[in-house]
Amino acid sequence: MSTLAETWDRHADPLTEVVNAVTDWDAPSPCEGWTAADVLDHLMQTHREFMLRHGREVPLVAGTPAEQWNAHAAAMAALVRDGDLVSRPLETPFGDSTVGQVLLDFYGMDLIVHRWDLATSQGEDHRLTDEELAEVDAAVDGYGQAAYAPGIFKEAVPVAPGASRQEQVLGRTGRAVRRRRPQTL
Repeated sequence: MSTLAETWDRHADPLTEVVNAVTDWDAPSPCEGWTAADVLDHLMQTHREFMLRHGREVPLVAGTPAEQWNAHAAAMAALVRDGDLVSRPLETPFGDSTVGQVLLDFYGMDLIVHRWDLATSQGEDHRLTDEELAEVDAAVDGYGQAAYAPGIFKEAVPVAPGASRQEQVLGRTGRAVRRRRPQTL
């Protein structure tokens, strides 16, 4: 079984790779009305707000979105390794938990979904692993209708018969996966 920090890194490191590959921060994302930069800012903002509620600060640094994320990711990596912080009990609408478990269950899942958003904003046909899809699917199951509260996910979108597992899971998060047409010569 992996530690909380290892699991966090397993979600954050691939996102960092995508962030560092973004070439157009003004590109529209699959999140209606949001650019790639908006998606990344949302991630950092929600992490900062959560950490601040638990007495820790994640500094906001100047620079490009990628530079900001890299500093943010380093700060978050240190915080998820703070045993006192991550073991703090936390009451949630879904029962008793810990700061660390909420980081994994919600914010870690958010890293996966928004990685897809960022890659897609750049025209990439980004694939999530079966394990990642299972984590997102389980998280949506766990949140039930609360997953569609304001600020979480849009309502689920219908998917075509025969849709891939990725299309099905992302559809549950309100994301329509557009199939690419094969190029012809």
